[in-house]
Amino acid sequence: MNMESTETLRQNLKDAGCDEETIKLFIDDWQKGSKAKSLKLLAIHRKTLLNSLHENQKCIDILDYLLYQIKKAQK
Repeated sequence: MNMESTETLRQNLKDAGCDEETIKLFIDDWQKGSKAKSLKLLAIHRKTLLNSLHENQKCIDILDYLLYQIKKAQK
């Protein structure tokens, strides 16, 4: 992996919401040839993002129901 591709990879990981520790661990493992370990880090991060998405969706659903109830009561 050359310097340019490392920086591109670093930016991609940052854009995907990875923190600096995760980015460093990923790149270190990747450069050492521990591809499976690197991919596991990304899978864990993906799962964390997905859980957050589900939690936020639940909040949105609750707000939508509250808005519905308020509008219904005003009629």
